[in-house]
Amino acid sequence: MKEGFTIEENGVRLVFCITEDGRVKLLHYGYDAFEEESLGEEEMRGFRLVEAELAGLDRPEERHGIKYIVTAPGYRMIYDSRKDYRNADGRKLEIVTKDVETGFFITSHFQFYDGIAVIRTWQEAANRGSETQTLTYLSTFVLNGIEKEGILSADDKLRIGIPHHSWQRELQWKFYTPAQLGICKAQEGEKIRSSKAVSVTNTGNWSAKEYLPMGSIENTETGKAYLWQIEHNGSWHWEISDQTGHLYIQLSGPTENESHWCLELAPGESFVSVPAAVTAACGFDAAVGEMTRYRRRIRRKNEDNETLGVIFNDYMNCLWAEPTTEKELPLIEAAQKAGCEYYCIDAGWYSKGYWWDNVGEWQPSRERFPGGIKEVTDIIRAHGMIPGLWLEIEVMGIHCRLAQEVPDDWFFVRHGKRVYDRSRYQLDFRNPQVRAYADSVIDRLVTEYGVGYIKMDYNIEPGIGTELSADSFGDGLLSHERAYLGWLDGIFERYPNLIIENCSSGGLRMDYAMLRRHSIQSTSDQEDYRHYASIAANAPTALAPEQAAVWSYPLAEGDAEETVFNMVNAMLLRIHQSGNLSALSPERAKLVSEGIACYKEIRQDIKQALPFWPIGLSSFRDAWSCLGLHSGNKVYIALWKRCADCDTVALPLTAWRRRRMKASLLYPEKPRGLTPCGYQWNENTGIFSVSLPGQYRARLFVLTEEGDAS
Repeated sequence: MKEGFTIEENGVRLVFCITEDGRVKLLHYGYDAFEEESLGEEEMRGFRLVEAELAGLDRPEERHGIKYIVTAPGYRMIYDSRKDYRNADGRKLEIVTKDVETGFFITSHFQFYDGIAVIRTWQEAANRGSETQTLTYLSTFVLNGIEKEGILSADDKLRIGIPHHSWQRELQWKFYTPAQLGICKAQEGEKIRSSKAVSVTNTGNWSAKEYLPMGSIENTETGKAYLWQIEHNGSWHWEISDQTGHLYIQLSGPTENESHWCLELAPGESFVSVPAAVTAACGFDAAVGEMTRYRRRIRRKNEDNETLGVIFNDYMNCLWAEPTTEKELPLIEAAQKAGCEYYCIDAGWYSKGYWWDNVGEWQPSRERFPGGIKEVTDIIRAHGMIPGLWLEIEVMGIHCRLAQEVPDDWFFVRHGKRVYDRSRYQLDFRNPQVRAYADSVIDRLVTEYGVGYIKMDYNIEPGIGTELSADSFGDGLLSHERAYLGWLDGIFERYPNLIIENCSSGGLRMDYAMLRRHSIQSTSDQEDYRHYASIAANAPTALAPEQAAVWSYPLAEGDAEETVFNMVNAMLLRIHQSGNLSALSPERAKLVSEGIACYKEIRQDIKQALPFWPIGLSSFRDAWSCLGLHSGNKVYIALWKRCADCDTVALPLTAWRRRRMKASLLYPEKPRGLTPCGYQWNENTGIFSVSLPGQYRARLFVLTEEGDAS
């Protein structure tokens, strides 16, 4: 080792070294100490700072398969310089490496945030050589030796978390040992050369259609947990595999193999990778807590995440995208009585009949709204609520008149043909005419119709990208996605108090490229409130609780317990009220109003609370599910019960053991005609016990700390 240096900030440390031949190694990331003697010289060979691949360069034979290690020129990058300074967020480290042969330079960025154990990292590649180079891969973050702490085998101590995610089945984390994922050690020593990688990939414009752009690794022997999020609204990739006798984790944006992405860099040109955030904490819950703090730090400052307004939307278990003035009026009255503060007219307001394949002009339907849409939005305002409308600005239906009049460069094109999915074309936001048209639509909704809330939906997947003005399909996609984010930034600059809900068939673009900008995110289109409980319970793994919109939609044929279950789904997150409230019985309507009133009492705690899961994350078949939020001296517990024969549950709240806690049933406050619920706080054991007979029951509790019981 020629030189070693350590960066310690906010309770975590990064340990680097520069070898005699100039290679930069990232040896350690975590809150724990680094044991230098644990790594031999041969092992350290694989602890690279960055991986990058240029077309036409050879790789050493030690790489097996197509996993992204020993890339060229990645393996031969040498140290050039570094900067270590402070900015408005905290400490910032920049390490510059170079490839002498090609003149290719990479700046590795590590941004710290004061008081938060998270680093945000990205790479900036620059061609300072004399020839054009084609970049086919650039890592965002590389960490080898993820299993090196402790003495147990990787299989006995590592738990890899993969967040499975799809339409109506969002946020379903599953945890695996390395062997269960096919990473098995069949030999010992540094020369292990497996061709197997655990790869989790997204390709396309729905960033979360199969998996969240996240993952975790927990060492159950030492307690250390890594949690990461790739902050991109399109194609991304992460992989875990072996290198020089250790396991590594590697994060990136789009790739050539998976995403059809490559980029030509002429001399003097540069490229910035997709960013990612990574935390190391003691346990999964603590890691999510640090990521929650970070998410609140990086997002756009906005009033919505301070006030946590209650939204009524007329879609779910209600009008089902068939709005009319006549149908809206009784719902507006009922939403006001329930205590809602925003009222959103969902899909269908722009077409007299079937609308799916003709969207794109966004003009109100006179058949649906004979007095005009503004008549209805004015009535909403007269009832003390802020009006909203559904919109899907990134598409045009194949039967939209305007789509036939504009040129092909308004849209994604592949193989000389417009790309369409589900009878819609994908607009290309790199085109300034497209952005200008989208601006005009937003301006009209805000200035003419008085809209203060937009449900921005997105219901197609255009695939690998576009060939127009691009080096590759994936290059066209990435450039479009960045142009769309830039367009969003412009909208929020003009209308800083406008709320735009991020909805992509529910939660299929749940990422922090979007959520740095949007204050609120649709979590699902799940239509069964009993399944929605699991999605709601797990939502804070992926986004700050105050950004997680959860439907509450009491059924017309339901009962009081069903109404309570629906309300509890949303009450520790953001209430997205729906259901035909005007058709509910007085008793059930009162339960909705009581739930919303209760929410308004606690929402100032929610916006600063950190989540935890006393009995683990939820799955759809669990008998019991639970989400906890702790804020100041209060612990909120949402509890759901699906089984009919298991009447009691013990919730371990070990962090509050030997604390005097006053336990209260927060909602329903006065359980008129509901199943009796027993509960008790046991301060010596830190167990909160609940008895709740019956099937499909839910309750919301608060425990308030009164002092030390020791």
